[in-house]
Amino acid sequence: MKPEHMKLLRDRFWRLNNLYFITDKQGKKVRFRMTQEQIDYFQGMHTRNIILKARQLGFTTLVCIVQLDAALFEAAKCALIAHTLNDAKRLFREKVKYAYDNLPKELRAANPSRNDAAGELVFSKGGSLYVSTSFRGGTLRYLHVSEFGKICAKFPHKAREIVTGAFEAVAAECFVTIESTAEGRAGYFFDYSQSAERQQLAGVPLGLLDWKFFFFSWWNNKAYSLDSTDVVLPQRLTDYFNELRAKHGIVTNDGQRAWYAAKEKTLGDDMKREYPSIPVEAFQQSVEGAYYAQQFTKLYAAQRIGTLPDNSHLPVMTIWDIGVSDSTAIWFVRQVGEQYHVIDYYENSGEGLRHYMKVLKDKGYTYSEHWGPHDIENREFGSDAKTRKDIAREGYEIDGQVYRMTFQVVPKIGVDDGIEQAREILSKCAFDESKCEEGIACLENYRKEWDDKKGCWKDKPLHDWTSHGSDAFRYFAVAKSARKPVKSIKMGFAR
Repeated sequence: MKPEHMKLLRDRFWRLNNLYFITDKQGKKVRFRMTQEQIDYFQGMHTRNIILKARQLGFTTLVCIVQLDAALFEAAKCALIAHTLNDAKRLFREKVKYAYDNLPKELRAANPSRNDAAGELVFSKGGSLYVSTSFRGGTLRYLHVSEFGKICAKFPHKAREIVTGAFEAVAAECFVTIESTAEGRAGYFFDYSQSAERQQLAGVPLGLLDWKFFFFSWWNNKAYSLDSTDVVLPQRLTDYFNELRAKHGIVTNDGQRAWYAAKEKTLGDDMKREYPSIPVEAFQQSVEGAYYAQQFTKLYAAQRIGTLPDNSHLPVMTIWDIGVSDSTAIWFVRQVGEQYHVIDYYENSGEGLRHYMKVLKDKGYTYSEHWGPHDIENREFGSDAKTRKDIAREGYEIDGQVYRMTFQVVPKIGVDDGIEQAREILSKCAFDESKCEEGIACLENYRKEWDDKKGCWKDKPLHDWTSHGSDAFRYFAVAKSARKPVKSIKMGFAR
């Protein structure tokens, strides 16, 4: 090989933009060239990276090429974790193997692959590239997790395995990147994104294990534009783009607005999740299979999640989901005219009734009514083996005074019917974003259980961390929608 060629091969950026071939969106063989977004990520890469992005920006393709190059020229051990097994097989076949097979013959001969089965390339000079849905064992120089937000939402056990297994296989000075569109306001991807963005905004220097935040929106990509001739935007989109400019300095042209309007017709409520304009917008979209996705889209659009007006002169009702060995969740709601102001939320586990009664006292609200699930009369609460009815009737001494509660019992109806009533009552609700943050996350991420074998949603809720808060809210909806006289347990909450 000529000396000038050897010099070029020592330049990593040149190699990445000149050696490798991919197929474009039309299925044609083209030489890989980084887009501006990809260059920004590549040149700004940290040891730990998190990418929140719009769809179809090509980051998975970039990472396949970067890892293949590192395995070939640096003898690096690399792994790429995909959302599903089919995705893993496709990425290996269409991205990794295709790029390798189309390299110049002399480069492949200089470092041949000893194994290309089972989604893995192992090179004679020591590098390797593994593509699958998980990784545990061994050490890696480069790890990339594609669509991590979807993994967190659909397969929380896999997300935990990635965090505790794959991440631990990468030394502090090596490289991890997780990228995804957003998938609800919960899980590792959401938590890491929020923390990384806050650190970036605060200007706090990054340590080796700190996540660096990258956000790539749709409006920065020149491809997202259409001929705007004869396109008339609905007023709500005109208002939306005007707000982006006024509040965030985001200026869009007619072609971009036309593209957005056309794309929204197809995606509907999923538009902001798939093509966010700002980071916070991405996480205001609920996860796939979420029961209250449309309702929360409307709540955010109507700005009914935020700071509520002071109505402290009005009484507060509480609605409980009471657990024995697991969590108890309580919603605090004021009725303001025909609206319900959801002002607070509390959840805890491993505590007895006395603890929760003291929480209510310490919050200092004036209470009007307390609602509990239908089984409050016959299940035990706490470790003293008494029924909840007995315990509540006896009351507790708190701060030198005896407190008792009068629970009204929520009628027992089917879960599906309760969910429908919760959907209806959400249209009348406004939430305190700060005090209800945990509860809102429960409602936004409350979803159907995913059937991995059949590849579809089951017709029942997934029982996870969202269940207690969502069950308590469902009881609230049923209680307020009840058309029959409500049975009451005669207890008092009084001093």
